[in-house]
Amino acid sequence: MITEVARIDVRPGSEEAFEQAVAEAIPVFLDAAGCRGIALHRVVEHPRRYRLVVCWESVEHHTVTFRASDGFRQWRTLAGPHFATPPEVEHTYTVLSG
Repeated sequence: MITEVARIDVRPGSEEAFEQAVAEAIPVFLDAAGCRGIALHRVVEHPRRYRLVVCWESVEHHTVTFRASDGFRQWRTLAGPHFATPPEVEHTYTVLSG
């Protein structure tokens, strides 16, 4: 399993609208091939910064399959207007867990 972690900074004053956009997009992600779950975290020290965490079966399920889908276009239509800067995305996998 691969975890996508996206750092997303939103425009001032759009925090509530962004959270609503992500809520609307959750079914889009969950319907995507290879998606195993999604969560949105808000950064305490920087309230306009979020971490979108999506679990995928593989990197390719995110970077190839999802990004080429109508679901990705829906996601960007919903959330994109709130981005202050382009999201910074990394893919991780667990090496230790407690």
